Order: sequence, then C-alpha cells, then structure tokens
Amino acid sequence: MLSVFVPAESSLKKVMADDLAALPEGAVWIDLVNPTAAEDRAVERLCGIAVPTREDMQEIEISSRLYIENGARYMTATLMCQSDTDMPRTTAVTFILAGHRLVTVRYDTPKPFALVENKLARACPAGVTGEMVLMELLDAVIDRCADILERIGVDVDTVSHDIFEPESERHGQAKRYSQILIAIGRKGDLTSKVRESMVSIGRIVTFLSAIVEGVKWSKDMREQLKTMQRDVASLTDHASYLAGKITFVLDAMLGVVNLEQNNIIKLFSVMAVVLMPPTLIASIYGMNFKIMPELEWVHGYSYALVTMLAAAIVPYLVFKWKKWL
Repeated sequence: MLSVFVPAESSLKKVMADDLAALPEGAVWIDLVNPTAAEDRAVERLCGIAVPTREDMQEIEISSRLYIENGARYMTATLMCQSDTDMPRTTAVTFILAGHRLVTVRYDTPKPFALVENKLARACPAGVTGEMVLMELLDAVIDRCADILERIGVDVDTVSHDIFEPESERHGQAKRYSQILIAIGRKGDLTSKVRESMVSIGRIVTFLSAIVEGVKWSKDMREQLKTMQRDVASLTDHASYLAGKITFVLDAMLGVVNLEQNNIIKLFSVMAVVLMPPTLIASIYGMNFKIMPELEWVHGYSYALVTMLAAAIVPYLVFKWKKWL
C-alpha cells in the first residue's frame, strides 16, 4: 500500500495514490507498506532513489543500514510492534531522505506511524518538509520506547513483590511459580527488543548529527537532534538496568523454587528417619521364630506398639531440638 502526504494549509493531508504514474510532486512524505513492485518503481521515478527490498532492510551491517546514495540518505531502524500483546516483535523500517522529501518503507505497523499521521493531520508547521516528518517519527518512536520501559519497570516491581512478599503460603504454589517465570521471561524478551530498537534509533540519530553540518537544518531541529541523543542514551542505560533487574528477579525466583524443593526433600528425609526405628521393631517381631520371649507375653502386642511409637517420637523430638525442622 502506498500513502502520499501533501501539505494542506496547517495540516498534512493523506492522499491515496490511485494513479501510480501521477504521484503529486508536492508530497513531503511517502509511506510504503508492503509495497508492490509497481509502487516501488513509481516512487523511484518520483524521488530518484532505489527503494530497498525487504531482504536489504534485514541486513545487520551498519554499512547496509546507514548510507548515502545519489544524494539520498538511507537509514534503517528496528522498531517495536505489538508491544501491548504477549507476542511482541520487531520489524525493520527504512527512512529515506531524498531532497526535502521523506520515504518510509515498512512491512508492519509500528504504532508511532499512526500517532504521527494523526498528529500531522490535525496540525503541522508551515512549510513542513520531509526532515520535519522524520524528526516527528523518531521522537514518537523514542516516546513509545520510553512508555514501554516504564510499563516493564512497573510489571517487574509487581513480580518482585509477588516473589518476596507473597500473599499466601509458599507451599503448593507450583502453578503460581510457573506463571511468575513466564512473566519474567516475557518482560526480559520485551526489554531486549526495546533495547535493540533504541540502539538502532541511536545509530540513526548519530548518523543524522554527523551529516547535519552539510544540510541546511533549522536551529530547532539541530537542538532536537541533541535532545534525542540524550534521550536515547538515557533510555538505553535504563533498558540495561531493567535487564539486570530482571536477571536478579529470575535468580531470586529460581532460588525460591529450589528452596521449596529442598524443604520437600527434607520432609521426606525426616519422615524416612522417623519411621525407620518402628519399621525395625515391626520387622523383628514379624519374624517366625518359635523361641521369642515376647510372643508368650499377655501384653506383648501392646508392648510392641508402645515401643514403635516411642521409637518414632524420639527422633522427631531430637530433630526439633536441633532445629532441623
């Protein structure tokens, strides 16, 4: 799908390109979503650029993600998608600045694109350019990552509270522990994806800062770039902090699970020791020998039962005295 955005008074109007041979010259932002070959060729004719393929966008080398070709600046970032669901994912998005026109190529629907589209449809600065739209998109991506990290921090604190201050007894909580481990794994995966996204955005901001000297950008946009650099650095550090905290919470959870398992094994060991003397006595009096003095006793049966009971109580009391239970 190809969407074209052209300035209209104090807003940016979205125009659906029905005729690919007649794309508006005044377009400042062209958004390609799952583009067809015909749409790629139409944008290439209008902007004088080469639209990268999906395979090109998935390259991880810096030279394949940030480069200048025929005066156009190509920047590929990894953005978050479906971060509010249990199956978050990342997608590669390419930003191309050709002249004062921005071309974006993507194969998914990151939320910042819809936010920026709605924002610019309501109001946008006079004389809007592709550089301004790019700055809005990068700013929205950074804000979105910040919101995700804030939510992860709250969720990790909740999980930590459930581990260290449970509302119920720890025993018999296998299902609950399984849910906590799943939650920790999901938060760790989401944090790593956000950090990957922030690293890629940081590279783009650094790339823009390096080439901005040769481009006539306004003072406000230059200051915005510096602010973005600081925000990206702080968010990247915060993501690293959350990753370390998630690792600590995971280790604590595994420690709690091991502790409960040890308590269960200890209980079985104590029961085995407590029942061993009565079992020995019962085995002795269960032997089929004719000459056994106690077999002729009137109270022999009661004597055996009392002996077995005493043999079970004594080890239990010793364990309690030693504080092994």
